[in-house]
Amino acid sequence: MKILIGMILGIIAGLIAVFFNLQKFTFDWIKPWGDIFLNLLKLIAVPLIFVSLVKGISSLSNISKLSRIGLKTVSLYLVSTIIAVSLGLLLVNYIKPGNTFPDSKKAELQERFHTTISLKKDQASELKEESPIKFLVDVVPDNFIKATTDNSKMLQIIFFAILFGIAMVILEDNKVKGVKDFFDGLDAIILKIIDIIMRFAPYGVFALIAGLIVDFSGDADLFKALGLYAITVVLGLLVMIFIVYPIFLKLFTPLKYSDFYRFISPAQLLAFSTSSSAATLPVTMECVEKKVGVSNEVASFVLPVGVTINMDGTSCYQAIAAVFIAQVFGVHLDLIDQLIIVITATIASIGTPGVPGGSIVMLIIVLTSVGIPVEGLALILGIDRPLDMLRTVVNITGDATVATIVAKTEGKLSYIPFIQTKKAQL
Repeated sequence: MKILIGMILGIIAGLIAVFFNLQKFTFDWIKPWGDIFLNLLKLIAVPLIFVSLVKGISSLSNISKLSRIGLKTVSLYLVSTIIAVSLGLLLVNYIKPGNTFPDSKKAELQERFHTTISLKKDQASELKEESPIKFLVDVVPDNFIKATTDNSKMLQIIFFAILFGIAMVILEDNKVKGVKDFFDGLDAIILKIIDIIMRFAPYGVFALIAGLIVDFSGDADLFKALGLYAITVVLGLLVMIFIVYPIFLKLFTPLKYSDFYRFISPAQLLAFSTSSSAATLPVTMECVEKKVGVSNEVASFVLPVGVTINMDGTSCYQAIAAVFIAQVFGVHLDLIDQLIIVITATIASIGTPGVPGGSIVMLIIVLTSVGIPVEGLALILGIDRPLDMLRTVVNITGDATVATIVAKTEGKLSYIPFIQTKKAQL
């Protein structure tokens, strides 16, 4: 509730700053506090992922249990990603937002974002020239310490953590008892640090939202011109949150979705304000373990993996954005082209960093896979950040949903309905 109040007050403060011409004051004295909060969350993300994964894996009794949980996790993430891409294609082909875009606005945006597009295009070209299995090479770090200094290298950290945890499971208990005790203590320390950071959350969210409102104060015309596109993206993301995930939960778990939403709402609000699933991970884990009732050994494996390979919101958006740009430029996409978008967006989502704006480079790969002009990226960059905020909410909601399903199938879910929790507190 405090985070929600902070978000509302941030919107009000941002609007006041725009109305009374206090943009410089906001950028100099308010927005930096949001940056500090975001840095604190990023600071704890890498240690949390490594320690929680090692602790979770080392608590498993055998390797076969790990492989079973891993197979379920990856399979569910891939299925949800394919559903998200297909949903995006269905909506954008039905609504056709690109058919109403004015030529004058197209030329203006291409000029405005020319430098940004050139930079992103070069990054995408470098990725496309690599081997088809280069992503496997990138997963294995040549220097683990170096990997821990870069939040975009989460897969490398996860790889070493899994390797470390497997080695602990294979070794005799008496040889690793001291290491297990060390990681138990380290895990408790990290969780306490997260508690301390989260006391600052309402103020950090206030500063982030106020800065964002001021950032976009001059783009009212842009919002109007791209309104239909934005509505299409938002509709797709809301369908994922309020229809697709509830169906998953209904089919595989005893949870009421209303309870599930209440339990993970702090993580959703934080994801919305930070646009980073990696930064939100500490809060997601806390909500999923302490409120939903997923065991630590499941949550500590499924959620960190989800930060890097489960990007349902991003995948849905990439499909809509690609077809929208094609419609603007009059590029016809047949069934084969759209199947290529499904496959490419699914694969690209695995390598999308869980940080703000990380999906733009991957979108270029999707565009070039079916011959859509990359220059069309300028059409959507202006309103990407607000949509990125909602995409991140979808991403972490998907992570929490899969973690809950895996926990239920493993007998590791201790769900207590929300109303019973309230009665117990009273």
